[in-house]
Amino acid sequence: MSFDLTTYKTPKAKTKDLKIQTGSFQFSKKLSDKKKEIFYRELGMLLRSGVDFKKALEILSNQSSNTFEKELILRIKEKVVEGRSIYESMRESNQFSAYEYYSIQIGEETRKLEEVLGELQKYFNRKIQIKRQIISVMTYPTIVMLVTVLVLYFMLNKVVPMFSSVFKQFGSELPKSTQIILKISNHSGMIFSIVIGIIIGLITIHVLLKEKDSYRSFTTKIILKIPYFGNLIRKIYISRFCQAMNLLITSKTTLINSLTLTAKMIGFYPIEIAIQQIKEDITRGASLNESLKKHPVFENKMVSMVEVAEQVNQLESMFERLTEQYNEEISHQTKMIGVILEPMIIIVIGAIVGVIMVSMYAPMFDLSKIINK
Repeated sequence: MSFDLTTYKTPKAKTKDLKIQTGSFQFSKKLSDKKKEIFYRELGMLLRSGVDFKKALEILSNQSSNTFEKELILRIKEKVVEGRSIYESMRESNQFSAYEYYSIQIGEETRKLEEVLGELQKYFNRKIQIKRQIISVMTYPTIVMLVTVLVLYFMLNKVVPMFSSVFKQFGSELPKSTQIILKISNHSGMIFSIVIGIIIGLITIHVLLKEKDSYRSFTTKIILKIPYFGNLIRKIYISRFCQAMNLLITSKTTLINSLTLTAKMIGFYPIEIAIQQIKEDITRGASLNESLKKHPVFENKMVSMVEVAEQVNQLESMFERLTEQYNEEISHQTKMIGVILEPMIIIVIGAIVGVIMVSMYAPMFDLSKIINK
């Protein structure tokens, strides 16, 4: 079984997104990754237990306490009852990616729907775990940095001006470091306003340009050059690439179609562009590993293992092993971020506060000399 996706275009679904209206604004609700993970897990469990698809959806809708989720499941069920295929019903809900509903189509046509649902559940479970690890590691440094900024703002606006008034009474020449701190304090309001304005401006630019290829290419190049973090981000997306390829090849999807679907869900510009060129190379007769070698976003280790897998015709099992291996590396690296960042942040904070306090107290040591004069 195979189907051609090379000319695929995202269909304009007749069914509208579920939306919340607030005044003149409309917010489209989306099913979270956690909700999808639960949905695929429980649906797969019910189907493996011998429950038919319509009944399984009915059970899931009845046990859901979320109105939005309940309406979505019932809407899919109604379309299936009307004679639509499962994947068409999911596609028209506008809540699932092309990777998800085409995986479901593969499951339907190969009679491996339970297996596909299990793989989708694993995909979202791993995605959630990685997200939680990153949030867990970054929470403490973020809170500390936020408190540091607030303390710095308080010191420059309240503490330093107090010292400044004392220094003015004596009229003595101040050390260079103290003069610099006083100048920063005098313009601290403007400095913080400029910083906040730059942050808001960058967020606005990102929102407006995030769909443009030139912007995505520029930002991903910068991200990949960041020491340690760039390599971690690359591994996260390579892991997703391997997992998607494992699911699709295991479901007997052709290599070209597997790459097409993977490109639609990967969400990482360097890999998306690489996949387009890889498909062209494979169409001309090149092997997958030869095509992967041409793109630096893929690690040499991965390319070598794919080469071995092609020689023994075990691509799906090799992609599964690569997924597990990359997930272990990602887990280790995210833990190391916390280990490295925490002491570095403490050192930086100590240095900033220390410089300010030393600059303020240094003239006080000469206060007796000033008084004697």
